[in-house]
Amino acid sequence: MNVINQDQKNFEHILKKVVQHATNFYNGIEDRRVSTQSYEMPKNELSKLGIGASATLEYFTQYYAKGLSGSAGSRYLGFVTGGSTPASIIGDWLVSIYDQNVSSSQDSIAGLIELETIDMLKELFYLSNEYSGTFVSGATMANFVGLAQARQWIAHHYGKDTSIEGLYDIPPIKILSGAPHSSVFKATSMLGIGRKSINLIPCKEDREAIDIEKLIEFLEQNKSEPCIVVANAGTVNTVDYDDMVAIGKLKQHYHFWLHIDAAFGGFAACSPMYRELVEGMDYADSITVDAHKWLNVPYDSAMQFTRHKQLQVEVFQNNAAYLGGSIENPEFFDLTPENSRRFRALPAWFTLKAYGKKGYQNLIEQNVELAKRLGDKINDSQEFKLLSPVRLNVVCFSLNKESISTEINNQFLTSLNKQGKVFMTPTIYKGVPAIRAAFSNWRTEEKDLDIIWEALISTVQSIK
Repeated sequence: MNVINQDQKNFEHILKKVVQHATNFYNGIEDRRVSTQSYEMPKNELSKLGIGASATLEYFTQYYAKGLSGSAGSRYLGFVTGGSTPASIIGDWLVSIYDQNVSSSQDSIAGLIELETIDMLKELFYLSNEYSGTFVSGATMANFVGLAQARQWIAHHYGKDTSIEGLYDIPPIKILSGAPHSSVFKATSMLGIGRKSINLIPCKEDREAIDIEKLIEFLEQNKSEPCIVVANAGTVNTVDYDDMVAIGKLKQHYHFWLHIDAAFGGFAACSPMYRELVEGMDYADSITVDAHKWLNVPYDSAMQFTRHKQLQVEVFQNNAAYLGGSIENPEFFDLTPENSRRFRALPAWFTLKAYGKKGYQNLIEQNVELAKRLGDKINDSQEFKLLSPVRLNVVCFSLNKESISTEINNQFLTSLNKQGKVFMTPTIYKGVPAIRAAFSNWRTEEKDLDIIWEALISTVQSIK
């Protein structure tokens, strides 16, 4: 009997070992080092015959598992990283078991589950039923899909079709934004529009929100050309929001596509306390929302929403005869860059079904409350300085020194993260080297805040 057949015969026994391994990690995650940057990988090589699944799990546990970070735990505050909810993990495991390729809706009900999940998400975010949506790998790909449609929309203005003719004979496309995420620049590069197409419109003083008057000035000066406006529903540094109502109303007077990047800030809609922040999101032509951030599902998962499914199909339609599909009856492989697609909707379906609107309201409000408490501690301290009001779940601050260099900032963060009690990431805010702490995990509690603050204070004292 070969190794694969032997594993199949012992599959239930092997899975029990996997469950035990997972349980040990899951229950012990708060005791694990949050960052394991200094872990040395063991040397390894490809086995000629293979050692089987059970022995491989034991080898992994012994030599590799300790090198994986506690990023799914309560004190990982880097980037905007959510921790998978119990229900989403169940869904994600089942994705691998059922191994559905959700490229079309013909093989099984997997596609219908995705559509049902999109409907639940539209309800969660108070989005109009006029939007359609699909799952993609992350906010970068969601921004790419939205901007690809915008590119096609502009091409139509000139009587062209970029999906067939490319960008030939189309005037340079202008993209306007106040504080765009780096993924927007990447998307323009991949789309052939070019990073230089992004025109940075000044933001309000001491804000990351676009100055509406400056935006109007640019639109007025370029009134004869269609363009793309990328608005932020939550910037990464300070979770600042563009005035989406004001921008949306400008569509009555100017010819532009409105794409809203609501990767994690869109979750403000879950709470009556913060819902006004996303007012006007319904004006968007396309929207980006990340699931592996504040929805707390496993990587990788995000959603793109659009009011212009026909344009989306024009860009991404797949014409292979054996796949079927057409512009009149699009399948999933006609809507995104992927032909083969993982069943990403299932973890989201599980967690939405399990915890509902109230569960996500509680999660968002708990994270925001803890972020604000950390902001208060920083404001009241001698060691640190708050650089921006805490509007939602991200705290942007710096060391309280007259002169802060990138080197000093990075030295502090390296020392802080090496402790393994908390993980934070660097940024630059208004020219000042700064530190970001993003609260995005359902596990994070008041006791974690005490540990986080103790780590911050002990680190700053150690580098004086």
